[in-house]
Amino acid sequence: MTNRSQSTAKQGVGVGDIAPDFELCDQNGSPVRLSAWRGCKNVVLFFYPKANSAGCTIEACAFRDQYESFADAGAVVVGISMDPVDAQAAFAHRNRLPFTLLADPDGAAARAYGVPNWMGVFRGRVTYVIDREGVIQHVFNGQIRLHDHVKAALKTLKRLS
Repeated sequence: MTNRSQSTAKQGVGVGDIAPDFELCDQNGSPVRLSAWRGCKNVVLFFYPKANSAGCTIEACAFRDQYESFADAGAVVVGISMDPVDAQAAFAHRNRLPFTLLADPDGAAARAYGVPNWMGVFRGRVTYVIDREGVIQHVFNGQIRLHDHVKAALKTLKRLS
């Protein structure tokens, strides 16, 4: 049985790979490195197409609504899109998102992970669960099943504890 739900990008990272490190600005304009959590926290990293779009709002709010469950599981939640910092800040404020949102305006982090484009236009919706050692433990790639990203991530974190 595989830990991957649905297929991932052919050239993307997968279960068992070391998560590519990156440094991006958060919704407050502060630089954040993925490796800052290595050794102390699991990371639920979700790439989403566009801040404030209907589907992305549903997905982000699903992560928000389960935020305490993620914290209880020893994980941080981090969302990434190609939106600029100010759009990330507005998205976080409007939806009371308690987790970090990162701006990836040139798509470098998404490319490093192999996040596919959807319909040739929008960046895809992919969630990675990364353990404390920086190893990818689960990949969920799905544009439509928005709540399943949260369910799959929590199930993986439960297995890790």
